[in-house]
Amino acid sequence: MPIADGVSFDLTVIWAFVIAFAVLVYVVLDGFDLGLGMLFAAEPESDDRDLMMNSVAPVWDGNETWLVLGGGGLFAAFPLAYALILPAIYAPIMAMLLALIFRGVAFEFRWRTKRWRRVWDLAFIGGSAMAALTQGIALGALLQGITIDKPARSYAGGWWDWLTPFSLTVGAAVMVGYMLLGATWLVMKTEGPLQARMRRRAWMLGVVTVGFMGLVSLWTPFLQDGYYSRWFGGWNIVLAAGVGAAVLALAFGMFRTLMVKHHDYWPFLFALGMFILAFAGLGYSMFPYIVPTQITIWEAAAPRNSQIFMLVGAAVLVPTILAYTAYSYWVFRGKMDPNEGYH
Repeated sequence: MPIADGVSFDLTVIWAFVIAFAVLVYVVLDGFDLGLGMLFAAEPESDDRDLMMNSVAPVWDGNETWLVLGGGGLFAAFPLAYALILPAIYAPIMAMLLALIFRGVAFEFRWRTKRWRRVWDLAFIGGSAMAALTQGIALGALLQGITIDKPARSYAGGWWDWLTPFSLTVGAAVMVGYMLLGATWLVMKTEGPLQARMRRRAWMLGVVTVGFMGLVSLWTPFLQDGYYSRWFGGWNIVLAAGVGAAVLALAFGMFRTLMVKHHDYWPFLFALGMFILAFAGLGYSMFPYIVPTQITIWEAAAPRNSQIFMLVGAAVLVPTILAYTAYSYWVFRGKMDPNEGYH
C-alpha cells in the first residue's frame, strides 16, 4: 500500500473522491426522478401524470451521466475493486440497468400513444421502482461484505449472497427515500391540488425515511467489526451522536417547511441535505476500504501513470458535466405551466 509515496497516495484518494462525488450527484439528481416515477402509482389522473413527467423531462436523461461516470471511473481507477464487486452484485446491477432502459423507453413512448398510455405508465412505475430497489440492494450487499479469495484476487461467494434481510431493508429504504425526494421536488415545481397532495405524502414519506435511516444506521455497525469501532470506538461515539442530531435537525426543518405554504423550495433542499449526510456517513464507515474491511483503495488502485492520464480527462470532463447540468436546471427553473411541456 503506497501510503509513503505522497503522489500515489494523493492520486488514489482524489480518484476515490471523484467516484464518490459522481455517485452522490447521481443519487441526489436521479433519486427524485426515480421517486417521481414511483409516485405515478398514486396519481391516476392523466393530466397530473403529464405535469409530473414534464417537471423532469428536460433533465432526466442527463442525470444518468453521473452513473456512467461513477461506474466507468471505478473500472478505470480501481480495476481490482471492479473485478471483485461486480460479480458479487451482478444480478441486481443487471436488473437495475434493464429497469433504467425500460423506464427510458416508457418515458418516450407514453407520449406517442393514447391507447397504450396506461401500459407505458405501468412500465414507467415498474422501471422506477425496480431501479431504486436494486440500487439499495447493491449498496446493502456491498456494506455487509463480499466473500473474496484475496490471494487469487477473485470473488469467492455464491450467486445469491447479495440477497439478505439487510440488503432488502436497504433496498426498501432507498425506495422510500427516493419517493421523498420526488414528493418534495413536486412541491417545489407544482401548484394547486397536486402540490397539496405532495406535501402530505412528503410528510408521511419523511417519517418513514427517518425511521429507515435510524434502522440502517443502527444495523450497519454490527455487520463488520471495522464499522463498529469506526462509529462507537472511543470518542467516535460523539461523532455518531452528532451525525444523528444533524439528520434529525434537517428532518425537523423539512417537516416544518412542509407545513408552510410559501416554503416550496426548502423541503427539497432539506431532504437533499439528509441524503448527503447519510452518504457522507457511509463513506466514513467504509474509508479507506473500497471492498469493505478487506481491500483498501490503495490495494485496488490502477498504476500511477494510468491515474494521472485519467485525471487529466476528468479535470475537463467533470466541470463540463457540472456546467451543463447546472445550466439545464437553471433554464428550466420555476413552477411548471400545466399547458406547456413535453408532448
